[in-house]
Amino acid sequence: MLNKVVASAPGKVILYGEHSVVYGEPAIAIALSKRAYTTVYPLNTSTIEINAVNYGIKAEFPQERKKIDLKRKKLKILQPIWEACLQVLEYTNTKQGLKLRIESEIPRGAGLGSSAAVAVSTIMAVSTLIGAKFPLQIISKLAYEAEKIVHETPSGIDNTIATFGGAVLFQKGNITKINVKENIPLVIGDTGIERVTKQLVLKVKSLKEKYNDIITSVIKSIGLIIPKALKALNEGDLLTLGELMNINQGLLDALGVSTREIAKLIYAARTAGAYGAKLTGAGGGGCIIALTSPEKQKKVAEAIENEGGKPLITKISIKGVKIEEK
Repeated sequence: MLNKVVASAPGKVILYGEHSVVYGEPAIAIALSKRAYTTVYPLNTSTIEINAVNYGIKAEFPQERKKIDLKRKKLKILQPIWEACLQVLEYTNTKQGLKLRIESEIPRGAGLGSSAAVAVSTIMAVSTLIGAKFPLQIISKLAYEAEKIVHETPSGIDNTIATFGGAVLFQKGNITKINVKENIPLVIGDTGIERVTKQLVLKVKSLKEKYNDIITSVIKSIGLIIPKALKALNEGDLLTLGELMNINQGLLDALGVSTREIAKLIYAARTAGAYGAKLTGAGGGGCIIALTSPEKQKKVAEAIENEGGKPLITKISIKGVKIEEK
């Protein structure tokens, strides 16, 4: 058995199609160059030790599925990581003590796929340590099971992106890899405001029930963006991608999911020279994403910071989960 394995997996953003995807329209998600890292060592014990460095949390769990007290917030945060380990051990019918160190460049709870990236990197690291060679499809499947701890009914987008990287088209539960150029410079702006996705989905539903013909037209208009975005992604046409992001944002504004804080960061990014900027995810807070030239990423990041946002300079990651060291 190996003495140590380090694996990593990328975070993600929704590029186009938030909310309309709930009503059967397509959405596009891409992997980010910011990654979560799992380092795993074998232990000659009957425990799984987890150290989440970013949160300063350590705890021990059994290497078998047992009922434990998860009421303490610290343990609750680590539960999906424990679940990812159990998925590997159960799938391979293996008994093995493990020591894990989790480090992530992806902000937690910001809609950037942090939990899925950690689950995917953990499954890759643990399976490699014990000598199991999982196909990527199995890694994604087991990560989906771990993701249920966090999201109850996950869409499957986050674990797919974290596993395979690049970009995906998501529609009615079907997830398809799409062609994309590697040079897509991005700046994320975190409002620092927590949002509850379920509440925002219900807000749009309520608006649709009240103004069905109008809101249905808005939703279908968001869907019309996707074919043009796919073409622009394939060609690396940043100007068109930016314009489509701005259009998408206007339509999301019409659905009532944008906020003053989101708008401030979006307009700061555009004024600083971004090709386009929009909210990413459910809205109501969370993050915005801005598309820029490489030369203007720093300027756009500074503009977002000046408006009270927390910037993160990144780009698309073509590579999904990978082994960093063993």
